[in-house]
Amino acid sequence: MASSPSTSSAPGPVPPPGGEFGPRPNLAFRKLRGQRSPGEFAAAVRRAAREIGEQVSCDARYIGRVESGEIRCPNYAYERVFLHMFPGRTLAELGFTARTAVRGRAARRRGATAYGRDAATMGPGAPWPPGQPSAETGPVGCGLTETNDSDEESDVLRRAFMTGGPAAMTAFLSGLGPAPADAAWAASPAASTRAGETEASAVEAAVRHIRVLDDQHGADALYRRAGAVLRGAYHLLDSGMRRQTLADRMHAGAGELAISVGWLAHDSGRVADAQSHYADALATSRLSDDAALEAHAFCNTAFLARDAGRPREAVRAAQAGQSAAARLGSARLSALLALREAGGRSGLGDRAGCEAALGRAQSLFARGPSDADPEWMSFFGEAEVAGLEAQCWAALGEFGRAAACARRAVQLQSPHFVRNTALFTAELAGDLAASGAPDEAAAQGLRALDLMATVRSSRIHGMLRRTARRLLPHQRQPHVAAFLHACPPEGGEAPPTASR
Repeated sequence: MASSPSTSSAPGPVPPPGGEFGPRPNLAFRKLRGQRSPGEFAAAVRRAAREIGEQVSCDARYIGRVESGEIRCPNYAYERVFLHMFPGRTLAELGFTARTAVRGRAARRRGATAYGRDAATMGPGAPWPPGQPSAETGPVGCGLTETNDSDEESDVLRRAFMTGGPAAMTAFLSGLGPAPADAAWAASPAASTRAGETEASAVEAAVRHIRVLDDQHGADALYRRAGAVLRGAYHLLDSGMRRQTLADRMHAGAGELAISVGWLAHDSGRVADAQSHYADALATSRLSDDAALEAHAFCNTAFLARDAGRPREAVRAAQAGQSAAARLGSARLSALLALREAGGRSGLGDRAGCEAALGRAQSLFARGPSDADPEWMSFFGEAEVAGLEAQCWAALGEFGRAAACARRAVQLQSPHFVRNTALFTAELAGDLAASGAPDEAAAQGLRALDLMATVRSSRIHGMLRRTARRLLPHQRQPHVAAFLHACPPEGGEAPPTASR
């Protein structure tokens, strides 16, 4: 790790076998902050991110962790922002360790050898470790370096891609056991083999399987395993591909995988992680000129921004997504992006703009499906349209109208989409509570909790807790009392009686 303001690009010292040097202050980065406070500097980082269309949740704590040396190398979103803020400098000149020196055990043994490599030549990078945040490690996806366990897991996942293909990834994601690993693989010639058809197919199969599992069970139980698969895919990209056509498939697959993991982060309450994964997917789309991936990344970014209370950002992302989608000829995709824009405008209190966007969405949706519709849009039907419209009316304070749309979404939702049924039922409960129907709201809340017996989604639990707080004045009513008793407490999971 760089520990002085020197601008030398020479690699840093190699850690001793079996261990690492402890964190050393990043004096170069501290010098660049100058007289500004960490909070002021964090605000400057956020402004710089907006200038180039990035999204980072930088605060004074993050700046402190960089300067203390705890964050040895930023993730790709932060890297782009820092290089924009300080043009002409490399990561090494900003005091960071080369990414190759902190990614994987073999790279750690080699030491730092690739200072200043451009993100475009390295391929997309994984914000990591995408595990649980803790008091010691802080928010995930903010550029922390991997632990030894994570390094070993990445090696295992890469071997699983290379030796097991789609079946191995499906089994791993389903929780049927650890990813397969051949103990002799690391020492064999295959360890340096470039990825090919089997590996590209494995990434594509992983994306599909994650979506199926999320539809049925929600994000909380799936996030860690999906994040591990994403790291395995990034390792394959780093190793190179045998043909350009396979490289294009792998970039598209890794980008879609990043979006899927970002969505799991969103649904499980990890907003900063989700932002970072979506930023990496967007970078991948631009690297490979993939309009479909770009539209998808902007679509999810808009949804996340709306949920995070940043409606203006949601509108901008939705509009950018619509520009990308115009190249694809999918009316359904354009309809979804118009609904994302409507959600942002409702958060701004822009009723006229919201209604205009809803009108466009309805007209586009009415054109019907087409061969140009992306595979990931299988969830997007009449139920989703009604559910997203319900969110718009609720944001505008028209809870009766919102409840009518949410009820329609519940009625139209296919039984296969258990998570979405739970989501729309929770939305209906909240809208009913806000519109002065506490008894029916509690009944719908209890129904949502029953559905949550097989679905783990921190986002939906949060919605139900907000409904419970709204119903507290009516706690003497039997249905309300039953719902309040069953609703998980703040920060909790489903009630103890719920099945897993």
